[in-house]
Amino acid sequence: MKAIRLYLLIMLLLSFGGTWAQTSFEEIDATPAKAGGVYLTYPVEEYHQTPAPKGYQPFYISHYGRHGSRFLLRDKDYKWIIDLLKDADNQHALTDLGRDLLVKLQELWPIVEGRGGDLTFVGERQHRGIAYRMYTHYPEVFRKTKKVSARSTMSLRCAMSMAAFCDELKGLSPGLDMHLEASEKYVRYLNWQSKASNAFADGKHGPWVEEYRKFSLAQTRPERMCQSLFSDSTYVLKKVNPSELMWGLYWIVVDMQDIDTAIQLPQVLTNRELFDLWQVINYKFYVDGANHADGKGACPRKAVPLVKNIIESADEAIVNKNIAATLRFGHDGNIIPLLALIKLENFNASVSNPYEVYKVWSDFKAVPMAGNIQLIFYKNKKNDVLVKILHNEKEAHVALHTDIFPYYRWKELRSYLQSLL
Repeated sequence: MKAIRLYLLIMLLLSFGGTWAQTSFEEIDATPAKAGGVYLTYPVEEYHQTPAPKGYQPFYISHYGRHGSRFLLRDKDYKWIIDLLKDADNQHALTDLGRDLLVKLQELWPIVEGRGGDLTFVGERQHRGIAYRMYTHYPEVFRKTKKVSARSTMSLRCAMSMAAFCDELKGLSPGLDMHLEASEKYVRYLNWQSKASNAFADGKHGPWVEEYRKFSLAQTRPERMCQSLFSDSTYVLKKVNPSELMWGLYWIVVDMQDIDTAIQLPQVLTNRELFDLWQVINYKFYVDGANHADGKGACPRKAVPLVKNIIESADEAIVNKNIAATLRFGHDGNIIPLLALIKLENFNASVSNPYEVYKVWSDFKAVPMAGNIQLIFYKNKKNDVLVKILHNEKEAHVALHTDIFPYYRWKELRSYLQSLL
């Protein structure tokens, strides 16, 4: 009896906030870049690839990828802070650290100016790398003149990510028949929104908004930062909104990892401050797309049209032996609902307390820059089809039993996915 209880306790602990989703301060402290959340650069690791059962060969890949690393969305995200620090410097109100920060931001400005929201060279390399590893691990899929369908949302960074990915594949297998499209036509499944999900995630009227506001206030403590940057408290009193400045610097700091530059900003935020701010952002992404306990499943169901497309595309590829891959390119707000809907690992965790979310769900583990889901299809000579699911290139579970993990029988997986629609 004791052994059974111990087993059940272990299984409960593993299922609730496992390493796929749970985060601690110690993890952020060791790798502060993770405090960037969805701004984390794509983690490249050589994960173990479990050999397929005897007689099975890969023949088709179904993929959805987030755009790669990008610049901040607007020039003003940098410019207003530069202007504020310049004004403070003119009035002799900066510390040495504040002046150092101003110098580094002025050096950074020519690199980022006019590139709001654009894919960076880092982002381009991420997609080339994913494409290269896809080809290297599954060369059988891309032989001869098989067809590759690639579609993206209308976002330029998504289209550029698609172009980089496909250019890499084409270079590795020149005979591929590739078709690239960025069209409003495909937004209906690449980036679908529902009335229910929009109502719940509404930033003004959603049922979580007031609690979120108080949570954000409690987590934002800019006093130490302001004292380290400004030497004149009167200047701060009259001209600085400390909380706005802290958040503005947070975004610049966490996006530095996504830009090709040798410029290093001085440490203006401690790792503990980064961790506290990240919890706020992590909660907001959780509300917008994951399985918030008060959302009644509305946000995960944004992925229903995408799952339908995955099923339909796979059905076509199984019948038409000339299709190598279906590639899709979109945003973090599309992968997060997909993970929750299909119950991949613990990404469907359901809580409501903002102080508890980071313990069971982490945005940077769900969808870093260039985050992706891949379904690798295998078949044998009897045309029996198996599927392996990869999340950011790591073999992953969904809430469906299989005795041959990481492989699922397609008939069973298809029925499981169909049951979620």
